[in-house]
Amino acid sequence: MMAAATAGARGLKVILLEKNNRLGKKLAITGGGRCNVTNNKPEVREMLAQYKKEGKFLFSTFTKHGVAESIAWFNNRGVELKEENEGRLFPITEKAETIRQALEDELIKNKVTVKSNEQVSGITYDQPTEKFIIGTKQGQVEASSCIIATGGVARPETGSTGEGFVWLKKLGHTVVANNNALVPIALKTVWTKGLSGLTLPEVKVTVFAYDKKQFSRTGRVLFTHIGVSGPLILNMSKEVGDLLDHTEVTLYLDLFPCFDAGELKEHLKLLLSSNKMIINALTEELPKQLVKVILEELQIEGETPCHSVSSEDRKKLLNYLKRVPLPVKSLLGADKAVISSGGVVLEEIDFRTMESKIISNLYIVGDLLNINRPSGGYSLQLCWTTGYVAGAHA
Repeated sequence: MMAAATAGARGLKVILLEKNNRLGKKLAITGGGRCNVTNNKPEVREMLAQYKKEGKFLFSTFTKHGVAESIAWFNNRGVELKEENEGRLFPITEKAETIRQALEDELIKNKVTVKSNEQVSGITYDQPTEKFIIGTKQGQVEASSCIIATGGVARPETGSTGEGFVWLKKLGHTVVANNNALVPIALKTVWTKGLSGLTLPEVKVTVFAYDKKQFSRTGRVLFTHIGVSGPLILNMSKEVGDLLDHTEVTLYLDLFPCFDAGELKEHLKLLLSSNKMIINALTEELPKQLVKVILEELQIEGETPCHSVSSEDRKKLLNYLKRVPLPVKSLLGADKAVISSGGVVLEEIDFRTMESKIISNLYIVGDLLNINRPSGGYSLQLCWTTGYVAGAHA
């Protein structure tokens, strides 16, 4: 949508072929239906650091149209944004439909022809005429330039079923195998099912595999009916998945990351110095739902007065609060993935224009590119940036 609108603004004749019956089906469900438009990092180098080693390819692209330009683009079309935790920007309406409609309005304004329910069956390049022949169920479209913006394989019910990779391989591009990058994690534990919907705003998660610590990160964790999710979990899911391919993985939750073991021991001593029942004393620090299952797991009676809790139980509790074991069962599939990883290798793209280095006048954008990115608005920003630059040059 961004690519077509930008090309249309140049006065070009643009046709947008849409597989679904309406535009922006996946956009409408992003950010839980609220649409995490981007992340408030207008300084290009700071933003590109979030894309890790792939960020070096994107410098010229983001210099042309980065975070600041995307914010201005939406602001200039009447869309106000608000900032939430970790720099995430959302429309103040809290509706993804606001973003989708702004893009659709821009397509109309710039006289882009939108053909919905138009599923593309294949793309070929006719060398003698230098034309792209785009096959659809309704017939053929000939074009002098072609921008492929089909997305990856995440959330296939929205139409992202990977055909773009098939076409690009046939056109001569190298495609890295696709898998799900930002997905919730399913656990083997039964007791966590009772915590579904509970959010812990600040915990430390340590990943163990091969009997040793792999890495630790701190952030927000959401319990679901089958495991854990939330930004922290989504952003480590690909690494967890890579480990799961070879060995068993356990997540350990530190519920008090601001205290080391000694400090927590003193804190717990103070907390349990009253005549309250232990379940009520711990509820001053942790959600009651969580306290209840912790005590059940440790076989400590919740109605025990604090002064009657044995030293052995105190020690068990201290260790458990710093190291709650969550054995991983699996990652969830493409139907739950926020994005998919893999895609066209970056060396085959001219990032100044988003043009293919294999075929002239072919442009490749968004989730089709082999760029891993965290959750928090980085995937959509990649769409705005690469879409705009492709639309400005095609």
